[in-house]
Amino acid sequence: MVTDIFSSMVFDDATMEARLPKETYKALQRTIKQGKHLDLSVATVVANAMKDWAIEKGATHFTHWFQPLTGVTAEKHDSFISPKDGGKVIMEFGGKELIQGEPDASSFPSGGLRATFEARGYTAWDATSYAFIKDGVLCIPTVFCSYGGEALDQKTALLRSMEAINRQALRVLKLFGNGDVTSVKTTVGPEQEYFLVDKEQYDKRKDLIYAGRTLFGAMAPKGQELDDHYFGAIKPRVAAYMKDLNDELWKLGILAKTEHNEVAPAQHEMAPIFSTTNIAADHNQLTMELMQKVAKRHGLVCLLHEKPFDGVNGSGKHNNWSISTDTGANLLEPGETPYENAQFLLFLCAVIKAVDEYQDLLRISVASAGNDHRLGANEAPPAIVSMFLGSDLSEILEAIEKDVPYDSREKEVLRIGVHTLPKFQRDATDRNRTSPFAFTGNKFEFRMLGSSESISCANTVLNTTVAEELRQFADVLEGAEDFEAALHDLIRQTIIDHKRIIFNGDGYDASWVEEAERRGLLNLKTTPDALGHMLDQKNIDLFTSHRVYSETELRARHEVKLEGYCKILGIEAQTMLEMVKRDIFPAMSKFTSQLSSAAATKKAVLPEADCSYELETAKAIADLLGEAYRAAGKLEADLEESRGIPEIADIADYFKTTILSDMDALRKSVDAMETMASAEEWPYPSYGEILFGVR
Repeated sequence: MVTDIFSSMVFDDATMEARLPKETYKALQRTIKQGKHLDLSVATVVANAMKDWAIEKGATHFTHWFQPLTGVTAEKHDSFISPKDGGKVIMEFGGKELIQGEPDASSFPSGGLRATFEARGYTAWDATSYAFIKDGVLCIPTVFCSYGGEALDQKTALLRSMEAINRQALRVLKLFGNGDVTSVKTTVGPEQEYFLVDKEQYDKRKDLIYAGRTLFGAMAPKGQELDDHYFGAIKPRVAAYMKDLNDELWKLGILAKTEHNEVAPAQHEMAPIFSTTNIAADHNQLTMELMQKVAKRHGLVCLLHEKPFDGVNGSGKHNNWSISTDTGANLLEPGETPYENAQFLLFLCAVIKAVDEYQDLLRISVASAGNDHRLGANEAPPAIVSMFLGSDLSEILEAIEKDVPYDSREKEVLRIGVHTLPKFQRDATDRNRTSPFAFTGNKFEFRMLGSSESISCANTVLNTTVAEELRQFADVLEGAEDFEAALHDLIRQTIIDHKRIIFNGDGYDASWVEEAERRGLLNLKTTPDALGHMLDQKNIDLFTSHRVYSETELRARHEVKLEGYCKILGIEAQTMLEMVKRDIFPAMSKFTSQLSSAAATKKAVLPEADCSYELETAKAIADLLGEAYRAAGKLEADLEESRGIPEIADIADYFKTTILSDMDALRKSVDAMETMASAEEWPYPSYGEILFGVR
């Protein structure tokens, strides 16, 4: 039964209430819900109860589980054992061990915050995210910081951004008379796309092993043209995998809800129910880890790269983001009373203003070498950030802008509640899959995230930018003599100033690029293009004023992102060179020799025989082999030249232009050879074998 296993491996609220003394439980709840300091004596009681529970579940070790800037999680295991007299051991776990750990801070990406000889770093318990057991280890979710206190992880800034939007949202809600609201949290439901391929095929592809994507590969005769895979019947082997995955996720309290085939062959999606943002980030990291681990049990490999196969859809992560109060209200729900409608419009305008003013940061938050292959393709939003609101809501905003009544056209309508504002209909939005940032009734779907990336960065940006706009709104309204008039003017002026970011059309249409340019919107096509704006003064001011990042922390992350981009492309380029030098070139040289020999033998036996296939194919492959050899030589030389470039930003630009161009040229020649080579002589499984190999 799902109800029996759900959260069985989580030290959740029900478990804590059952196992902790009443006063200890209340003290811990004050820490979780109100951010109160946790006394060491309370932590010691919690640690002992947590240890006993974990041992009963078969755990022998504990770890501080954290999310460094690598994009994956990290853990160092310590056993519960402690020596005692007589050569025996006892099982111990104290409050200090629960609250704080000390991993090596110099061995993780730090952007210069830590030198190799400066190893000390700290992990600190995030009490708002439940501890859990994974593979016989008690995992304690933590933040990770340096000896000097700088954040070295994804979660610290996310938690800070949640505090920032909480502070500013409470100010605004107070103006609307919401005195019973004591906290505001953002919630997220991240949909996760992925590919499943047969492990035997995967093990034969060096590019999948080293880079997570195919660096060579001619398209199969059939791809996704017939739209027959999307929502199609799930194959038995995949269904067995999904069932196993769900069981593992449910044990960890992860609200896995929806599963289906995606558009591309071998592509699938899993979607959870909404959770508080920091918990959703933890759960998504666990989901990605378990997807890959469970796949191996079934002889499969789960690919999380954004574009593992050229010519078919890549994988993203749709970040469904909303804002909720501790009283159960969704602040992005249009509402059913005049009071709620005005409040909704103000929060909506805060999001509109945030997306417009910080479109560069939203693009930066999803920037990676892998995602650059996907953004702007036909399965993903373009690299231009815009918002979809739907026709009805857009018409309402236009009516407000022009200060005229909204024509309801006899639809069911709600009144906004400020005397000069018009009527509007509730929940009348369609969906726009080409929009990077779409309103979907009571939430925004941020569709630009890459499938392999942590959701923490994107949600840190969303929380902080909206917090800034709410701060500005509160500053205006708190000092207003006439609240309703000031509210009307503020909403109207925001619409006038930021309506350029609203686009309800087809984001794939080439004309949108021209229109976006006329509107003054940014088109940051690549990661280096986007990162060029990360340290703009307005962005530094934003993060430092809300205490989400210090300037030092922001500069460090800028360097980490640039380094990551260059390292990934460097690995891909070196992998391509190894594949062609050691496998493809020898195989194709041998094949052309075989064809030439076959033609000579045929002529010797049958002088009148037609040897067109052998000779023309041999010549075509020989020509392509020469092209590919020269392209490989240029790639190798340009890689060597890149090592002499001193500045990381310049290296990234060089990779973006020169190295990627070299890789494309090499791939073009190699892929053309694959279409002419015999299946027996081609050294790697084809796209057809991989994409249709799971039955």
